[in-house]
Amino acid sequence: MAAAQGRLSDDSGGMDDAKGSDRDGSGAAPPAFQAAVQALRGSRLRPQIEIEPTRAPQRLAPHAYALEATVVDGDQDLADGRLVLLHDPDGHDAWRGTFRLVTLVRAELEPEMAADPLLPEVCWSWLTGALSARGLSYGEPSGTVTRASSHYFGGLSERPAASQIEIRASWTPREGLGGVPDTAGHLMSWCDLLAQVAGLPPAGPGDASVVTLPQRRDPQAR
Repeated sequence: MAAAQGRLSDDSGGMDDAKGSDRDGSGAAPPAFQAAVQALRGSRLRPQIEIEPTRAPQRLAPHAYALEATVVDGDQDLADGRLVLLHDPDGHDAWRGTFRLVTLVRAELEPEMAADPLLPEVCWSWLTGALSARGLSYGEPSGTVTRASSHYFGGLSERPAASQIEIRASWTPREGLGGVPDTAGHLMSWCDLLAQVAGLPPAGPGDASVVTLPQRRDPQAR
């Protein structure tokens, strides 16, 4: 991946349009969707986050665009995730809007941290706190927080136990001028979430009520 301290790639990458728009977004995709995608592609993010377009799901909405990101520290991956922008010009009853953001975020945790009974609630607060800290308006949030532990036996018994946290979520960004949501702001909030899950310090002033995950001792090597 190319580091995201510069602009995102101009390649449209994961844009799929069930109604036949071309890959660079200049065809049949609605202007609101094209503007929302261009805002994503023009965002500037903190240098520890590497991000690039990826293939978007084709059956969730008439129009979709996807990004994948990795939080890196030197040659180590601390967390990774995927963000998908969906658009249905006719609206969607469950979304209560025409746009929807869907995400998956994953990171390795130390076993004792994964055993904290309050961890799921804290992880969900990282998402909502990241959105609130940037003053973003959204609705219909939903999602799951899953933690899993792996213990190794026999020929693998020398491996230390591993634990992982996974956040799956979706929400409806409120539409602004011209029916276009602030997708750049939502992308930055999503990257704030990735950084928190990875254990990075905040990039700037944020919501004091949001708990930051301590830096892990043994991040995954790339």
